[in-house]
Amino acid sequence: MSEVDTIGYLIFKKVKIQDANTISSPITYGFPAVTGFLGAFHAISRKLQSQFAEVSLGGVLLACHDCQPNVYRSSPYSNYRFNQSRISLKKDGSTRPIIEEGKCDLTMTFVVEVKATGDLNKAEQKDLQEQVIKLIYQHRIAGGSVVNLDRFQPIQFIDSSEVEKISALLIPAFVLMDAEQDFAEIIEKLQTQNSALDALDALIEVATINHIPETQANGSTKWTTQSIKKDYGWLVPMPIGYQGISNIFAAGEMQNVRNPEYPSQYVEAIYGLGKWVFPHRLKDKLEQAFWYYSYDEENHLYRITQTSPYAN
Repeated sequence: MSEVDTIGYLIFKKVKIQDANTISSPITYGFPAVTGFLGAFHAISRKLQSQFAEVSLGGVLLACHDCQPNVYRSSPYSNYRFNQSRISLKKDGSTRPIIEEGKCDLTMTFVVEVKATGDLNKAEQKDLQEQVIKLIYQHRIAGGSVVNLDRFQPIQFIDSSEVEKISALLIPAFVLMDAEQDFAEIIEKLQTQNSALDALDALIEVATINHIPETQANGSTKWTTQSIKKDYGWLVPMPIGYQGISNIFAAGEMQNVRNPEYPSQYVEAIYGLGKWVFPHRLKDKLEQAFWYYSYDEENHLYRITQTSPYAN
């Protein structure tokens, strides 16, 4: 059997997603969790198998043009609150309860690896594009509905030898990157000041803006702001997967799970740092911007990383 390799990339241009889940974890909100996007394209990949048996979709690059959480506040100094909506009436005409949730509207460009054992000819590439544009409208992405794509070139196929062309097609947008190295440097910097601080303290510090008063010579007070993430770029706390906190239960053993036909495990979210990067900064390393699933069986870690599982 021939080796499966990346033969090209599908670019889903300016995908408008309505009412996506903006609560990405128990303690973060704003941009949806990366797993919400990977899961959608994994589902699309499985459906493609019926017509393209030798083709699958791999890693996903996330480029965000716009993200608008559906929030409001009663005054310029009050906290933001999520807009809530009531779902349809029950069969007997009575009202359903309001389920507290947070939604956002997104405009995204996705670049998805196309894996196959051999190259596709022009006719097969066109057929593939026609199939995926149908499928993306049929699937929820991060809990939201796809309502539109780019008017002129909604789907493009780029050959793997022309990967350098992709960065120009992403502008204007910001690409989500893993900031693991930056996070390690911030942790080390904080621990030189206080050895008792750990990674969670560093994560909280990244999300904090410190307002510091300075008394001037004339007796007035000048306020300045400081943040430990200065000079690191646009850093954001984000969930990066799950840590198992129980043994793995056999299929059908755990009650009230979504998919009882699979083994199940209790998990809790784990966190790291992401970084929004302008595409031109990734021109020579765009292949490092794709997100993948990763599973560490020994440590029960279910992670998303930008380390390709297909690399030798």
